[in-house]
Amino acid sequence: MSLRLNDTAPDFTADSTEGPISFHDWVGDSYAILFSHPRDFTPVCTTEFGAVAQLVPEFEKRNTKVLGVSVDSVEDHGKWKADIEKVAGTPANFAIIDDTSLTVSKAYDMLPADFYLPGADRTPAHSATVRTVFIIGPDKKVRLTMSYPMSVGRNFAEIVRALDAVQKTDGVPLATPANWMPGQDVIVALSLDDAAAEAKYGQLNKTLPYLRFAKDPA
Repeated sequence: MSLRLNDTAPDFTADSTEGPISFHDWVGDSYAILFSHPRDFTPVCTTEFGAVAQLVPEFEKRNTKVLGVSVDSVEDHGKWKADIEKVAGTPANFAIIDDTSLTVSKAYDMLPADFYLPGADRTPAHSATVRTVFIIGPDKKVRLTMSYPMSVGRNFAEIVRALDAVQKTDGVPLATPANWMPGQDVIVALSLDDAAAEAKYGQLNKTLPYLRFAKDPA
């Protein structure tokens, strides 16, 4: 069964480019982004991991750790990092785990419907993870998921935006409208009546009785 929002993210232990990782302990009190890719030394994946390398400082500002998942070995990851850094123009300062056993890929349902365990002559299409993203909260609950086919590179600016929205609305009676960006108005949940909403968030812009905007409480 696929992981659903608010499920507890499966715990696991794995070798990584930064040593052994016990996932829940590694997340600690941070948010985490777990994202998979089809295989090392492939073109789209290299551009994606380069994008992540460039965004590491932004994730750090948001108290968020980033962990890549690949069905290749730590040894291959270490070699591939040189290519990632060449494309990104910056060090790839985030961990990538060894999931040659497919343990994590299966636990997080990252594999396509027709996967099978490959041999040494595998191609990325055989059992490669699709481009899946999980945003996980400090409580180890799944906050957001995204899945892309192997042929479509992810927009990591959108992943950062989604992380901002998750953190903005986490545990408070707020939501973000379509295309929201940090600093823009937010939606106040209907669990608060008008008086309580204004007491908490200031003057409301009531576009519709059920659609009430307030200034972003930065």
